[in-house]
Amino acid sequence: MAEFTFEIVEELLVLSENDKGWTKELNRVSFNRAEPKFDIRTWSPDHTKMGKGITLTNDEFKVILDAFRG
Repeated sequence: MAEFTFEIVEELLVLSENDKGWTKELNRVSFNRAEPKFDIRTWSPDHTKMGKGITLTNDEFKVILDAFRG
């Protein structure tokens, strides 16, 4: 089985923090050395563990931005 890797390429925004120090963040993340995607998920304080989240391609993220810009 191949090893799972990730790298936070760009930290964009911290949305919230819980009482244990985990933060919900918007970042650009490369999973398994692939092209970075926009990623919203929870992270441990040292960014070594992650919770469930959602990844978005550049096109998907643009759709969201355009919808909010109206």
